[in-house]
Amino acid sequence: MTAKHTSPMANREYKNSVFTLLFGSHALELYSAITGIYYSPDTKVTDMTLSDVLYRGWLNDLAFEVDGRLIVLIEHQSTINENLPLRMLLYIARIYKKYTSDKRALYGERKITLPRPEFIVLYNGKRDMPGGDRLTMKLSDMFADAGQGVENPFGGLELTVEVFNINKGRNPEMAARCPELDGYETFIQMVRENESADMSREAAVSKAVLECIENGILKEFLEQYKWEVVDMLVAEWDFDVELEVAKEEAWEEGMEMEKVLRPSRISYFPPR
Repeated sequence: MTAKHTSPMANREYKNSVFTLLFGSHALELYSAITGIYYSPDTKVTDMTLSDVLYRGWLNDLAFEVDGRLIVLIEHQSTINENLPLRMLLYIARIYKKYTSDKRALYGERKITLPRPEFIVLYNGKRDMPGGDRLTMKLSDMFADAGQGVENPFGGLELTVEVFNINKGRNPEMAARCPELDGYETFIQMVRENESADMSREAAVSKAVLECIENGILKEFLEQYKWEVVDMLVAEWDFDVELEVAKEEAWEEGMEMEKVLRPSRISYFPPR
């Protein structure tokens, strides 16, 4: 199924990841696989991806409008980031700003119609994902009084993110509905198997690319972009390692600082 839409990959200034490079031209097929809803090949899809967002500095994303809905779909590696709902909120605010570029319309009496947003994260990290196959994250869980049963009588703000595990063998019905997703899962699994055999990351990715081509897995895509795929995936995963190291160092520095700042336990009671 090939939808009539322009891939965000057409913008060569956009900093691609393997995920966005592959699914930029198969976004509707991927969304159909996740939801189980069939869309005809002539379905109109409008690309809404923010092309000026720095690579990996914000989100690995695809954003597109279809059938009156605005889909923000990202891939997430390493561990599940508990700040994803907030990051999605800031992201959707930037996209909605495109619908209000005319300030006269924004402050006019006529209501602006917005597409309903959906937030989807596809997780393929090595660590076990909370919830196994699927996890729901809410912005309200980040509020200071979360879990205290506080109700807001004057309305409030909520944003829900659905996280799906796309490691090989997880949510198999989704992969069965989308050959590209199935191939991507297989490719990532092969890279990790090669790494576990004490291969360097670059060698592991390169070998997986060649093996996939030989076995007809993402064959056309990998034949066209094999060098880009190697460079991008190595850079992506190295960046994830750097983030993990930075988190650990920040935690250790915080613990050391706490020791320095923690007041000494002084007894103000006279000795017995």
